[in-house]
Amino acid sequence: AQFAAMITRLDTYVGQIIDKLEELGISEKTLFIFTSDNGPHNEGGADPTFFNTEERLRGLKRALYEGGMRVPYIEAGSISDLMAAGWDMMPTFVELLGEDTNWREEAMDGLSILPTLTGKGEQRQHDFLYWEFHEENGRQAVRAGDWKLIRQNIKNGNPTHELYNIAEDPHEDNNLANTYPDKVEELKVIMDREHIHSDIFN
Repeated sequence: AQFAAMITRLDTYVGQIIDKLEELGISEKTLFIFTSDNGPHNEGGADPTFFNTEERLRGLKRALYEGGMRVPYIEAGSISDLMAAGWDMMPTFVELLGEDTNWREEAMDGLSILPTLTGKGEQRQHDFLYWEFHEENGRQAVRAGDWKLIRQNIKNGNPTHELYNIAEDPHEDNNLANTYPDKVEELKVIMDREHIHSDIFN
């Protein structure tokens, strides 16, 4: 009941914002973005099964499986195969304001996805996306094209590796690490290079 009430209240508040923008006559000049920072969770009384959470994807919040990471973003009913992440928002907003993003690339990992959102211009593509999570014994993931490598149990000194072809196996059921050891090593290089040691998160 609490979770359902939160969803209803959020829907009401978003509706009020849209109504006000329409009242001011600026809704047609406004880009509406409604998304999330993670997939579904089972905390605070939430029940992903009851709410018919996306069952085609494996994992909940804090997992580096697709179910814990993928979030709604594009217009309902539309389909995009663009590999994008939250850090693409800043360069997208910069380009939306008419600014040149090229000189800022050294300071930002993201790429503008405005061409995908508007259907105008040429969309640049990420070579890879990288994540790391320091709780629950530590884990990392890297996605490059259709391939995704997940490293689990980092802090115990004996990490495991899982390799998936997301295009063929979006639920991540078939670990191909033993079948494609060269691909595992290729993605491990990216993983190790992108990790930056922190005295706060170690």
